[in-house]
Amino acid sequence: MTDFFTGPDGTPLNSLSMLNDLPQLEREQCYRVLIIDELLQRFQIDPVTLCGPNGDRLVEFDAPQGIGTVEVRVWQQLGAHDPVLYFQLADTVNNQLQVLLFVINAPDAPRFDVDRDGYGQRTKFGTLTRNLEAECAAMQAGLAPGQIRRGLGLGRKTLPRFELFVSRLHHEMFTLEPLAYHTAILFESYGCAYSIGKKRMDMIHAEFQPGGELFKRLDGSTSFRRPGLEQTVRGRSWAIHDGILGEPFTNIRMYKRVGVEAGVTTFPNAKW
Repeated sequence: MTDFFTGPDGTPLNSLSMLNDLPQLEREQCYRVLIIDELLQRFQIDPVTLCGPNGDRLVEFDAPQGIGTVEVRVWQQLGAHDPVLYFQLADTVNNQLQVLLFVINAPDAPRFDVDRDGYGQRTKFGTLTRNLEAECAAMQAGLAPGQIRRGLGLGRKTLPRFELFVSRLHHEMFTLEPLAYHTAILFESYGCAYSIGKKRMDMIHAEFQPGGELFKRLDGSTSFRRPGLEQTVRGRSWAIHDGILGEPFTNIRMYKRVGVEAGVTTFPNAKW
């Protein structure tokens, strides 16, 4: 049976805003559920104190009182350029939980500065501006749009911790909004389903087939529109990131029911 989160007086807690009103120690104990032990062990972080071998606190919970959001960061060491784990969750207006962003980085892997343009300005995942040189290098290294480093292969192991956390808040599901095509396909493989956007995903798959409109647009006009990119998830995602749809990749919303595999596939037999 799931141990539900409760307040000091035994009141059931069912939102991030309620968790954030707890005293710091209790609040952090709740959010600690989200971090798998394997990640802590890999970077020699004590699972109780959340400190590294040098005694530095390497886990941060940014959970302001009165606000229904939380940001969690796990660092390899203090002063590192990027966290090894970052995610942001939020309450929604209809009292659901939403995963806004979820990133796992291999800290020792090569870094590609796709998050900054040539002037040092943030690219906002390429939506405001782009660093084409860094993007080309990242694509050649096998990364997907928005990735600054390769991951650690722990996403599938982390998802059950989201489910445990959600269930302890008396919820049966949580929502996600994939920021890129490859992210949506990845969430499908994790057992997620679509609340909005499945028809669009099916259309994208159909139009990448030989003779389809997106297939025709892979004309080699840019490095991200080479013929053959339609064959892989990453290739399609780079082409979509490059604007091949003629419109932004938005309005795709997904959800995951606790303990339920939706079995949705919009790219059958997909190769990454």
